[in-house]
Amino acid sequence: MEITIGAFLNAVGILLGAIFGLSRHTPVSTHAQFFFRNALGAATIFFGLRLAWLSLGGNFLDCAKQIFIALLAVILGNLLGKILHLQKISNRLGHRASNLIAASQKNSPQNDADGFGACTILFCAAPLGIVGAIADGLSGYFWLLAVKAAMDALAMATFVKIFRWPAAMSAFAVLLFLGAITFVCQFYAAPFLNSHNLTNAVNAAAGFVTLAVAIVVFGIRKVELANYLPALAIAPVLAWLMK
Repeated sequence: MEITIGAFLNAVGILLGAIFGLSRHTPVSTHAQFFFRNALGAATIFFGLRLAWLSLGGNFLDCAKQIFIALLAVILGNLLGKILHLQKISNRLGHRASNLIAASQKNSPQNDADGFGACTILFCAAPLGIVGAIADGLSGYFWLLAVKAAMDALAMATFVKIFRWPAAMSAFAVLLFLGAITFVCQFYAAPFLNSHNLTNAVNAAAGFVTLAVAIVVFGIRKVELANYLPALAIAPVLAWLMK
């Protein structure tokens, strides 16, 4: 059984971001933020496409069929996500975190629990984290969580200046949450999916969902990322039906 390290990398990234933020007396410049945003957006595209590419196999028609299944899963997953109001749930969590941040900026001294709660919500509820944990658990593809680790490190470098060191403790919550998803996928979902040759369908859909994350990172347009998460459950069903 492969050792999955994605959740660990994400937690380490948060802790390193906290150390970096606490060690600096000035915030990261706008130019540097722009550079890092573009670099992380490019990395998101690369590793998303790479995951989708690694999931393809067979001749041209087989690959075309697999791509069709993954794209159809993304479309149907978005529709199901809207029915389930997943983005609205995500937005409520985001608003809760924003309120905690705003309250701490207005009031002094800051509430340590507010910092921990806000960062935990933001880092755990990120769709890229859920997609990355699933990909890591199913096939050991930890690169999506490695990219998220860099994103969270940059965010933590800012948050730690507001909340101080207690915000960094959210790294352990992220480790437990994403680690639990990875564990369930690795030891329960993967054996079933592998036995029916359905794992690649999930990974291909995960790769395409990751591309939607890149659109948000680059600020091209607003995308309701949480609504796409059901695509990862729909993909193996479609692959099964289209065998």
